[in-house]
Parts: sequence; structure tokens; C-alpha cells
Amino acid sequence: MPTLDDILEHIGEFDLFQKRAFFVLCLLSASFTPIYVGVVFLGFTPEHRCLSPGVAELSSRCGWSQEEELNYTVPEQGRHGESLSSQCRRYDVNWNTTGLSCTNPLENFTGYGNRSSIPLTPCQDSWVYDSSGSSIVTEFNLVCEDSWKLDLFQSCVNAGFFIGSISIGYIADRFGRKLCLLITIFVNSISGILMAFAPSYTWMLIYRFIQGLVSKGGWLTGYILITEFVGLSYRRTVGIVYQVAFTVGLLILSAIAYMVPHWRWLQLTVTLPNFFFLFYYWCLPESPRWLIAQQKTDKAMKIINRIAKGNGKKVPPSLQSLNPEEEDGEKLSPSFLDLVRTPQIRKHTLILMYTWFTSSVLYQGLIMHMGIAGGNIYLDFFYSALVEFPAALILILTIDRIGRRYPWAAANLVAGTACFITAFIPDNLYWLKITAACLGRMGITMCYEMVCLVNAELYPTFLRNLGVLVCSSMCDIGGIITPFIVYRLAEIWHELPLVVFAVVGLIDGGLVLLLPETKGKTLPETIEDAENMHRQRKRKKEVIYLHVLTTEVAPK
Repeated sequence: MPTLDDILEHIGEFDLFQKRAFFVLCLLSASFTPIYVGVVFLGFTPEHRCLSPGVAELSSRCGWSQEEELNYTVPEQGRHGESLSSQCRRYDVNWNTTGLSCTNPLENFTGYGNRSSIPLTPCQDSWVYDSSGSSIVTEFNLVCEDSWKLDLFQSCVNAGFFIGSISIGYIADRFGRKLCLLITIFVNSISGILMAFAPSYTWMLIYRFIQGLVSKGGWLTGYILITEFVGLSYRRTVGIVYQVAFTVGLLILSAIAYMVPHWRWLQLTVTLPNFFFLFYYWCLPESPRWLIAQQKTDKAMKIINRIAKGNGKKVPPSLQSLNPEEEDGEKLSPSFLDLVRTPQIRKHTLILMYTWFTSSVLYQGLIMHMGIAGGNIYLDFFYSALVEFPAALILILTIDRIGRRYPWAAANLVAGTACFITAFIPDNLYWLKITAACLGRMGITMCYEMVCLVNAELYPTFLRNLGVLVCSSMCDIGGIITPFIVYRLAEIWHELPLVVFAVVGLIDGGLVLLLPETKGKTLPETIEDAENMHRQRKRKKEVIYLHVLTTEVAPK
């Protein structure tokens, strides 16, 4: 009996219908950006200082400029722990005291003009922020002793990613890709709107966690859905471009954040378009591969005919019969044990989990490490996103000519080596340091895009969505611990995180060579197919399927 790939060769592997579906799913991919990295803008921490009662009135009476006010009333910088002294502590004096001088107001409290003798105290009356906009940091005062709450905000998102990856992967494989996609879109949209109106930090945390639960699972379900719509020769292209859409979302997010500097309005702006994705109910069909795996061949043929009609073609009569490849004649249901029950799939699962972990740690870690130096947050974010486009172009030009494994291993090698070199480049060679860091970012971006592609190619249809989401859950574990790797190790030596990134990346480069090459191979349909992928296969031969009709002929 013909397979779905055989039918797609006749009705179009990536024709008009698939292109329309691909475009609308790319919109979904771009919309995931504000949840994954939106903390950069939502949690932006501007320069700040303690609010000291009486300073504003004294500054107004004396006609001070902002620079003069800071010089006269904020603890001196240039001492040990200058950041804490200037941002989290203030002079323990009464600025409402009458008779304070406008040229040296602290002389009334020192006696000898020595500022170091004035006692300091932690901020008690809020903070003053040097920013024209707002963020969750400025609204809820997530600074100084409460700065850990910003880390908790991002950790809740990654915790939601982790839990949602497993649960939503199971739902998509058990009840269908389309239903799962629509549910995640709806829940993500509602929780995003509620977060924009959150009355307190606690409620904001709850709504962000809910977004994490459904958003990543929805993004990966969209990825699985489009790769199951297209034929073999277009699978890698749509997989890479789907992730390029995420990069486009990075550029769009930086522009929107620049134009909308207030976090509540920004949250509304990036969330409201998600409601339009509910029209996917009419735009997208269920995955025919999933229906075949569930023995729903009649529904699968209806969708195949719909795809053919959308492409302006018809399914040949010889290909109208479609039977699923099944094990033991029973409908296959996904199980977590299937990921480790057989030796080859178990090896694939363990390596892919480490690779997802590595990709997350290096990708997010390099962004965080570059952010330590400060600079223009909007331009830095924009420029760092641009380097992802050549990464996608290199993959498109190489993986169908060379294969998956060797470009993947080379990308890990580039990322690891670039991190190691960057760690030892002197700060006075800034241009060289930035160039090496960008090479590392490009290398790990290639790894990220490759693991998404190959992960889907190594599991059978009934297990594919669960396999991708469970393995990618290690990406969320990496996202949780990356801030600690960057900020805690940087206190020991500023470049130490880069050395850790280099070691982790180079190990991954060796491990991916142990995976089977998937270039030119059809997607596995059964456990047996996935177990035999490490064996060399010949390219599939052209097969002509003949549908023979038999009738009884009356004797003359």
C-alpha cells in the first residue's frame, strides 16, 4: 500500500496549500518571542537610587540640575560595592532640616565635610528610576533586596515550559495536533491579557507561569504539524524557516518595545494578535500522519483530498487506498516508556536531551553575558538577532548536501571554540571580542535549529510530538540554571561562564556524531523503523501502485 509520502509526491510536497499553512504557522512562531525573551524588556532595570524624603523640595528650592542633585544627595561612587552604595543605600540624614546650604548641603551633617563619616541606611521610601517608561521592576520595585523576584519571574516561565512540554506533548499525540494547538493558543491569549492587568506581583507571576505552561508546547506542536504536512524533500527547509520566523519575531519585538516603553501596554500589544490564531480552526486541518497512526484512514484521505484540491490536483485512483503501518494490528498510543524501552530510541533520547540542554544554556547564556556590559538595550537586542539569519542560511545550503550530523557537530565546535577564545581576548580588543562572541552565537543558533529538525526525524509518528517535547524539556532546565551560571560564576571571574559554555558545547559536538544520519530518509512510522535508522539504507526506489478492480463476468 502507498504511504503518505508517496501520495504527496503526486499531489504536491510543498505546493499552494502547504505554503498557506506554513505561512500562518510562521506567524505563530514569531509570536512566541515575547514569552521566551520578553523579560529583557518587561523586566528592564534602569538606573535607580533611593527616594530620600525632602530631596525633591530642596532641589527645587536650590534650582539644582539632575547631575547636581545626584552629586549632593546620593552616596559617592568609586568605593568598594559602588553599585549597592548608590542604588540600594542612602544617607541617613533629614533633608527637611532648615538652613541647608545649596552648595554643600552635607556640611551640616559632617562638620568637617567628609562624606564618608555620614552613616548610610537601606532604602526605606521606594526608589527613583531614571527611565521615561516602566517595567515590572519599576512598578513592583524588584531591586536591591527584592532583585531575586525578577529571577523568579523568568524561572516561573521556564518551569511552565518544563511542565507544559511533557503534558502538552502527550495531549498532542493522544488527541491530535490541531486540538492541542487551538487549546494552547486560547489559554495563552487569555493569560497574557490577564497578566497585563495583574494587580500585584503574585498574580503577575501566576499568569506568566500559565503562559509558560502552554506557549512552548503550542510552538512545538505547530512545528510538528507543518513538518507532517510536507513531503520529504521540503521537511528540513520548513523546519529551519519556521525557526527563522522566531528570529523575525526578535526583530519585531525590539521595535515594538522601543515604541511602547510601558510594560503593561507592551504586554497587551504583543498578546492581542494571538486571538487571531483561533481562526486556525478553519485554516488548518489535522495532521494526516497522526490520523494514519491512529488508524483513522478515512479522515486522513479526506484531508489528503483537501490538500490535493488546494494544490489544484487530484489523488490518482491507484493511490486512493491507504493503510497505516501498525504494530500487532493495534492502534498505537504514546507512552513515556517508549522513549527508553528500546536501545536505539533510548540512545537518541539521552543524546537529544543533553543537546537541548546545551543549546539552551549557550544560547541564553551568551545573551546574558553580553548584557553584563550594558549599552543600548534595543540596539543590542536587534544586532544580536541579526546574526541568526546567516546561521539559517548556512544550514539550508549544507544539510541536504552534506547531511545533518557533520554540520551539527561543526556548529557545536564553532560555538565551543568561540566561547573559549572570547574568554581570553583582552578587553582592549573589544571589536575582536564581539566578533568571536557573535560567531559563538551563530554556532549555537545553528545547533538550536538543527536539534529541532533532527529530533522530529528520529521518532515514529505516534511518538513524535511526545518525543520532541520531552527532550526539549531539558532546554527549560537549562533556562532555569543559566542565570546562576552567568551571574554567580562571573563574580569569581568575569569570563568563567564562557569557559563552562565551551566545555559543554564541545562535549555536545562529539555526542551528536553518535546519532544516525537522517538525510534522505522518510519519517519513521513505527518503533521498528526508528530502531533501524542507524543502518545504511538505499534511497527509496520509484514504485508504481496499481489498483486492480475485479468483477465477476457472467458466462455467455
